[in-house]
Amino acid sequence: MESRKKDHINLAFQSQTPINLLDSRFNYEPLLAAHPKGLPPFTFLGKTFRAPLWVSSMTGGTELAAKINRNLAKACNEFGFGMGLGSCRVILEDDNYFADFDMRNIIGNELPFFANLGISQVEQLIEDNKVYKITELVKRLKADGLIIHVNPIQEWIQPEGDRIQHPPIDTIKRLLDFVHFPLIVKEVGQGMGPNSLYELLQLPLAAIEFAAFGGTNFAEIERLRDPSGNSHLIEPLSKVGADAYQMLEFVNNIVGEEKRIQCKQIIISGGIKSFLDGYYLIKKSRLEAVYGQASSFLKYAKEDYEQLRTFISAQIKGLEMAFAYLKVK
Repeated sequence: MESRKKDHINLAFQSQTPINLLDSRFNYEPLLAAHPKGLPPFTFLGKTFRAPLWVSSMTGGTELAAKINRNLAKACNEFGFGMGLGSCRVILEDDNYFADFDMRNIIGNELPFFANLGISQVEQLIEDNKVYKITELVKRLKADGLIIHVNPIQEWIQPEGDRIQHPPIDTIKRLLDFVHFPLIVKEVGQGMGPNSLYELLQLPLAAIEFAAFGGTNFAEIERLRDPSGNSHLIEPLSKVGADAYQMLEFVNNIVGEEKRIQCKQIIISGGIKSFLDGYYLIKKSRLEAVYGQASSFLKYAKEDYEQLRTFISAQIKGLEMAFAYLKVK
């Protein structure tokens, strides 16, 4: 007791918080709940989550990526949330890197686990009458379904990028006619505007993932990879898009005006820096939502599992208090 009181006195001046640091998104209501005893479980993507988190698609095909995926799958199993793999293109034809993606036995059967392909690969497989390869990929991974990442700017800037021949919405519709497992559609760091979101919400997708501007920007990654030395000439393209707050407003407006939407779940990702960002956005959503993080998870997942575990434990501890005491304005 005496030691704690001395700490209070010694730290009093260091702990002054200027008014401009106040997070004004919330009303703090300290009288209306007891300390929480955990987060309430809920159903998302047809399975039970114990935390409103999502591992946004990372990568595969390297020794480090295998370690990252294993750590992330282990965390999903321990804390109760879902995972999307990075692009599985490398194992469509060759199983050399299959172990980097084979995470079902780690994450378990009770949580969502999704494979991932780019829109250009999906388009080509449809053109070549090889959609069966997508079905085989999902089966081999024992995945619940497929994430399609839509990335025209990334492919355009990428030195070895593919060229998309058809509007992605047409390719997505065609794939829906062929397959009978859940599909998620996401961008890769630019986000999407209201017209694209409107079109996706009309489809029977399992979810839409934002991958909004403000987080990892794969168009910028490809620009920085360009060996020509002229990448600065195309830099403005990497600065367009919509952030997660704008995208959520687009979706909420569409949901409010349109009664016949088929896709009714979203994964809010892109620039989510803290559990309070995630909490605010999922509480603001008119659709069922979880929030995804890529770079924050990646930072800890590439180290040892205990560092990742400590990070996620802190996220959940913060979320527990937010659900109990913070009301979104």
